[in-house]
Amino acid sequence: MNDFVIITDSCCDLPAPMADELGLHTIPLSFEIDGQLYRNDLSWSELAPEVFYQYLREEKSSKTMALNIGDYTGAIEPFLETGQDVLLLTFSSGLSNTYNASIIACSDLREKYPERKLFTVDTLSASMGQGLLAYLAAKQREAGKDIDAVRAFAEETKLNICHWFTVSDLKFLKRGGRISGATALLGTMLGIKPVLHVDQEGHLVSVSKARGRGASITALLDHMAKTVLSPENQTVFISHCDCPEDAEQLRSMVASRFPVQNIFIGHIGPVIGSHSGPGTLALFFIGSQR
Repeated sequence: MNDFVIITDSCCDLPAPMADELGLHTIPLSFEIDGQLYRNDLSWSELAPEVFYQYLREEKSSKTMALNIGDYTGAIEPFLETGQDVLLLTFSSGLSNTYNASIIACSDLREKYPERKLFTVDTLSASMGQGLLAYLAAKQREAGKDIDAVRAFAEETKLNICHWFTVSDLKFLKRGGRISGATALLGTMLGIKPVLHVDQEGHLVSVSKARGRGASITALLDHMAKTVLSPENQTVFISHCDCPEDAEQLRSMVASRFPVQNIFIGHIGPVIGSHSGPGTLALFFIGSQR
């Protein structure tokens, strides 16, 4: 009944051992730094996170690339050929064109393999928010749910995946056009740290501002307090752009305030990290609303 695979992409930012343990298959995106192309697999096999973020600190430009139709076809078709059904969980359509490419690829594959089930879910999520949805979907499969039930679960749950971010250096948001140059300059002078989240349409948007790093980390926790559902039943994810001490501080703060089951920490990958910059810190959990 549950002979199906769950595929997502490397923007899920799950630690590679966790993805392997869950039986998740991932498609690596790519990025380019100073003309050198790298694959973004979950193990960071081609460029370590510390090296990547040091490159960003040195102001080397990083260009990210969306998955194309061929990437999806190449990743999905081998499973269909062996008689397995496929549930695909994609990076947010509000942040990338990967979802649109997946729709075309899956439409072509359904025509070629009409006897197989092939579903695509736009997670409307990013980083370990996408990872959290993939994690929960894998747990549903482990519990014996079939592909139709897990697909329904993912669709019903995705808008309850809460994403809260703060960044350390405003220049990366300025480069991406999310804030103006004047706002970045003034914010840097005043020590302002924006607090952002991923909204209902899967876009990364600024919500509030905090004065100083400590206040911005506390703001993440305060947003969790407003919407978190049954924390005693939850696994919480934290991701970061090469600021492990801050991630551990946030872990301790969450654990002391909420009786959650587990807290996992991972690196933010180069696709999100290229646009948010070193020092980005993010918190993910299930809430009543985003």
